Amino acid sequence: MPMLTHFVLSTLAAVPVEPVPEEASAAVQSVWDFAVKGGIMMVPIGICSLVALTVVFDRVVHLRRARVCPPALVGALDKTIEGDDGLERAREMCRENGSSMAAVLGAALRRAGQAREVVEHAVQEAADRELLRLRRFLRVLSVIASIAPLLGLLGTIIGMIMAFQTVATNADALGKTAMLAEGIYQAMITTAGGLTVAIPVLISYHWLVARIQQRVIEIDDEVVAFVDRHHLAVDAPTRLVAAPAPQTAPQPAPVTTNGTPPTIEVVPPAVTTAATGGA
Repeated sequence: MPMLTHFVLSTLAAVPVEPVPEEASAAVQSVWDFAVKGGIMMVPIGICSLVALTVVFDRVVHLRRARVCPPALVGALDKTIEGDDGLERAREMCRENGSSMAAVLGAALRRAGQAREVVEHAVQEAADRELLRLRRFLRVLSVIASIAPLLGLLGTIIGMIMAFQTVATNADALGKTAMLAEGIYQAMITTAGGLTVAIPVLISYHWLVARIQQRVIEIDDEVVAFVDRHHLAVDAPTRLVAAPAPQTAPQPAPVTTNGTPPTIEVVPPAVTTAATGGA
């Protein structure tokens, strides 16, 4: 029995045990591992990604054509405005609809019958308000696209400082580039994380801006056609104003050499002999 135990132990000792490579511990196995190895600066970068995702989802939902300029709204208003008390019922329909196009059309209906300049001014003010509503939260995406790479760069700088500090304070690390390389490798993860967040956010921002411009053009075309079709604006009559007569500059009075006005002599008319004899 002791001989058998000695044989088993000697056999197991002869089997080579493969050591776990050091690079396996530094390898990124998952997204969570990627975030953890990036350090503390991956926390604000992750928060930025969640906020950007929420804003993009919110804007995609609110910029749908059915929410901004529903196709059936104009047709329903065309039928409503032609009946009795059509203007008031059309205004009520716009208030109940709640879309951006309904708000602009409601502004035009409230100024119906007035001068074109008044109607255009009301429509422009309503369109500006709706544009602010459509562009809501887009500034957040712009800020995130700008600061995410900076957060990543800051994390990289902090990580490199810590890596060099470890090498400088550890006597065993002198001449071992592996320790320095591992620290730099982990520090670069934050830069990659910041760019991974910033690039999709920037693309989403410009895509949403283009989508908003498309919706604004659609609203403008529909509102202009609706106002002209139902003659909501009244053109001001053209006034014919006579051109003023040209004014001539007054001529200066003649002046003599000594500065006094000249003396005008009045000569009486001559009396003829025939006229005297007749008297």
